[in-house]
Amino acid sequence: MSYNDDYDGDCDSSEYQSDYDLHTGRDPKQDLAYERQYEQQTYHVIPEVIKNFLQYFHKTVSDLIDQKVYELQANRVSSELIEQKVYEIQDVYDNSWNKLTDRFFKSSPWPEAEAVAPVVGNGCVFFCNYLELLFKFLFQGGPTLEQRFESYYNYCNLFNYILNADGPAPLELPNQWLWDIIDEFIYQFQSFSQYRCKTAKKSEEEIEFLRSNPKIWNVHSVLNVLHSLVDKSNINRQLEVYTSGGDPESVAGEYGRHSLYKMLGYFSLVGLLRLHSLLGDYYQAIKVLENIELNKKSMYSRVPECQITTYYYVGFAYLMMRRYQDSIRVFANILLYIQRTKTMFQRTTYKYEMINKQNEQMYGLLALVLTMYPMRIDESIHTQLREKYGDKMLRMQKGDLQVYEELFSFACPKFLSPVVPNYDNVHPNYHKEPFLQQLKVFMEEVQQQAQLSTIRSFLKLYTTMPVAKLAGFLDLTEQEFRIQLLVFKHKMKNLVWISGISALDGEFQSASEVDFFIDKDMIHIADTKVARRYGDFFIRQIHKFEELNKTLKKMNPRP
Repeated sequence: MSYNDDYDGDCDSSEYQSDYDLHTGRDPKQDLAYERQYEQQTYHVIPEVIKNFLQYFHKTVSDLIDQKVYELQANRVSSELIEQKVYEIQDVYDNSWNKLTDRFFKSSPWPEAEAVAPVVGNGCVFFCNYLELLFKFLFQGGPTLEQRFESYYNYCNLFNYILNADGPAPLELPNQWLWDIIDEFIYQFQSFSQYRCKTAKKSEEEIEFLRSNPKIWNVHSVLNVLHSLVDKSNINRQLEVYTSGGDPESVAGEYGRHSLYKMLGYFSLVGLLRLHSLLGDYYQAIKVLENIELNKKSMYSRVPECQITTYYYVGFAYLMMRRYQDSIRVFANILLYIQRTKTMFQRTTYKYEMINKQNEQMYGLLALVLTMYPMRIDESIHTQLREKYGDKMLRMQKGDLQVYEELFSFACPKFLSPVVPNYDNVHPNYHKEPFLQQLKVFMEEVQQQAQLSTIRSFLKLYTTMPVAKLAGFLDLTEQEFRIQLLVFKHKMKNLVWISGISALDGEFQSASEVDFFIDKDMIHIADTKVARRYGDFFIRQIHKFEELNKTLKKMNPRP
């Protein structure tokens, strides 16, 4: 039975009569006034409905652990009972927790662990999970330095429990929650890395505290956790066997055959992709996914947010590696996926907001790449792109560098420096330096291609043309124009993924709509754009219509 079956979130007067008689359960105005007053309290006394929820939550986790211990002793991986308990925890995580948060804790956090302990009793695993949820809420509103440290120690306790046990830890959690743990872990590291670089408004005590604790949220600690989860789960070997058509269970090992380790290992690979991208190491970012076949549906990709995050960072890494065709393909595929499944995410506000923001960022990046490397994409995505960024794309084609900067600034990840700053001499804009460095690299590439859009438009108009004449149209000397033509040839030829598992594989190709060669002083131009075959499209639609007609005729008419 789920929590919602026991507690529907409505409070009747009997639940509160002793300490909370202001809540009637009958008068909406009085209840609303009570809840507003309740939000401002410090929760020295926890109301019955929250106590009931926490006790149910604790019991569900404890029962699952007990059952998992029994399964491990019997040398079984899972059972229907385990799956039922995981489903109950998922219901608590996805529904009950969010409903109670919206109702009681919009402007103040859930009770701290010390206040919850007398209600639920002991349970190290429960408190690690509870605190993970609590700190995730605190980070949405701006945590204190102490809370940042406490969250780090809580993650250490949770990962130590999973990684340092003598055998597989007796725990299972829903895939969504496991992804959120890895995602939030990296987000909090990212947030702390930027926080510690902003010293202008910090007191001497805070700076001294940061200086004396350089290992807290250290990049090596974060990398160590992610790589340990990958190694413990043996996920790379499992993926390798899975993509070749074999049984991943045969190579999973003692830990990897359990869902907890397998999914944490998989999500940690995506976490490493994200982390290396934030650090500006794009080759390594894509290399960690070498056993994940991005262009194929996988049994491991069951969390939409994980899928979207993967494609966002892979697409961005391709962009910065000047693999424009691959970047366009990746962005177009995931934007089409979001377009078709967007209704799935409207149930949960914070997830919808996150996905919507990343969706807008990817449209911005797609606008950048298509301006630099024009090629055909899905018509529905192209229509959306024109609506959102049509004007900006025209300005970029005319060489407006400011628009390039604006779009890149909006759509790029929040880069960070892995190095602890020198607190004795921190530049006011030190936290912006990683971003400015990446912007500089990108804008240098844009400036190298500044003339290519104009050259492309001229080449489309002719089949042959003297070099000197076309150079004159562009106000360039013949030598400068020849250099620009070489740049065009070079920039329009990209390494493109064709087949294989590794996203780093590829062959050099050009998808440019025009190609040319120079014979002495003449440019010979060929239009490589394939005309749309409207005839085939209409024939296919006619066949579909005929099939539909036949089906309708076979159906018995209603009496």
